Amino acid sequence: MTDSPRLPGLTLADADWLVASALAVSAERGFPPLAVAVIDVSGAVIVLRRADGGMPMTSRIAVAKSRSALMALQPSGQIQLPGAIVDSIQHLHGGDFIPFAGGVLITEGGVVLGAAGASGAHAKEDEEAVQTAVDRWHAHRSRTE
Repeated sequence: MTDSPRLPGLTLADADWLVASALAVSAERGFPPLAVAVIDVSGAVIVLRRADGGMPMTSRIAVAKSRSALMALQPSGQIQLPGAIVDSIQHLHGGDFIPFAGGVLITEGGVVLGAAGASGAHAKEDEEAVQTAVDRWHAHRSRTE
């Protein structure tokens, strides 16, 4: 039996670690219950979890924020486009484009490994949770390598 090929980037263990860390950051800082998604470089969801008490719609928004960051190659809150262009991109991607804070790229050495997104708190808090998780993940990896 041959090994199946896989996309470069995040493993399931990485994605689990990132989501758990973002949910922990949210709890530590007293944010409302979040949904957190981690996607691979193709935009497919690796892990999606919603904290107890989180609104159901936050799951889809977390995925959309992560995909927005991936498509724009920048944090979703930094996307600056006119409304008509945003509407067109949303149409092309089935509504999975949200230019609001909460989606961040996961990179290593300038290479995109995937993206993470959160929803459920204020947009800046969503982004703070996932960016802090990514920063902690990098620190964790440097200690274990």
